[in-house]
Amino acid sequence: MLSQSLIKELGQIVGKENIATAKEDLICYSYDATNQQFLPDAVVFPKNADEISLILKLANKEGFPVVPRGAGSGFSGGSLPVEGGVVVSLERMNKILKIDADNLIAIVEPGVVTGELQWAVEDLGLFYPPDPSSLKFCTIGGNVAECAGGPRAVKYGVTKDYVLGLEVVLPTGDIINTGAQTLKDVVGYDLTKLMVGSEGTLGIVTKIILKLLPLPEAAKTMLAVFSDMRDAATTVSNIISSRIIPSTLEFMDKNSISCVDDYSSMGLPADVEALLLIEVDGDRDLTEKQAAAIQKICLDNRAREVRIARDKKEVKKLWLIRRAISPALAKLKPNKINEDIVVPRNKIPDAIIGIREIAKKYNLTNANFGHAGDGNIHVNIMIDKSDKDEALRAESAVKEIFQLVLSLGGTISGEHGVGISKMPYIDIELSQPAIEVMKNIKQVLDPKGILNPGKIFPHT
Repeated sequence: MLSQSLIKELGQIVGKENIATAKEDLICYSYDATNQQFLPDAVVFPKNADEISLILKLANKEGFPVVPRGAGSGFSGGSLPVEGGVVVSLERMNKILKIDADNLIAIVEPGVVTGELQWAVEDLGLFYPPDPSSLKFCTIGGNVAECAGGPRAVKYGVTKDYVLGLEVVLPTGDIINTGAQTLKDVVGYDLTKLMVGSEGTLGIVTKIILKLLPLPEAAKTMLAVFSDMRDAATTVSNIISSRIIPSTLEFMDKNSISCVDDYSSMGLPADVEALLLIEVDGDRDLTEKQAAAIQKICLDNRAREVRIARDKKEVKKLWLIRRAISPALAKLKPNKINEDIVVPRNKIPDAIIGIREIAKKYNLTNANFGHAGDGNIHVNIMIDKSDKDEALRAESAVKEIFQLVLSLGGTISGEHGVGISKMPYIDIELSQPAIEVMKNIKQVLDPKGILNPGKIFPHT
């Protein structure tokens, strides 16, 4: 517990109106999308890097944990105050500081909502591609912390591909700037890439320089229905090998399809194994040609049906199918374990079949969907947490799924990070020397271990 004198000092740094200690307020900052809960001792709402610097210097002096937090929408527990201490909420730092159309960059604070940045730049004919499913409420700072991806990653890449530079407050309270407002910069080590995806354990990001692109002229969206998962996977491989890189290439398995249809009354076929949601963008004439080519590839691979959206209303309807999956899964069970494994594209059928067999072995309900274009599968094991035996079976199943994924040449996390959810499994993918190098980096930057402790690395 923080002493009253420390709470008073924190209030002097951020202003007494910008610190919360009442239990009802603390609860709001005690959980994320994992539905695990850890109550902080206080929540502070700084307005700039200088205030965060003072908070971290005080934490180093007094030895209390500090946990940075964006919107709290993560799936790995990265923003949870597992050891108590002070949550630093970045919600007040929510300004788009600059959009430079000439140099194709934006400079933003970490609390800017991802979707709001996208809409702001699109009004100027520009494009910020990373599009996590939570884009309407997740923040750029959280995206940077987790290196968020999204459906457009197959063509455009993930958050790290758009971060040119950062302002960061280190765990010691020192403020540094990494990178530059230019596409090229090789002065010293690439500290920008080190910070992106570090899950708030190496520093608190307070300013972000982002690369933008010209907004594509046109887009074409389609939905393909398959009776066999392998036909859908072959279609994905054939699309990529045809030298067409769609802007999105999403898939849903049978259980996901069934849930979404019941949830939204879309009239989807009940006896299919897979859906592909495909979008191409770019020059108007080129997108028309690519859409026609993809339609042929789908039909050549035994697609039962290919729907091509004719207008924005139909595009929205097709995307609603994909966006509705997460809420629709509640039909199966009240709780879910959501893992975001990645395998080579041609191994998707092996992964899906293997995951189904593991779920059957442990008598568990499972649904899979995700980004077929880059092999990123969101594995959802649906459970009732009140059933302790089912929860234990799910834990065993997750470990087997991770071992399957690694045997297929994949990775246990594509965009959700490690946090606390995947912490017990990190050593099945990374060698001990690699883990030690990472721990040493953490030790150098955070010698007293006050910034977001209890994440990524298991206690040894």
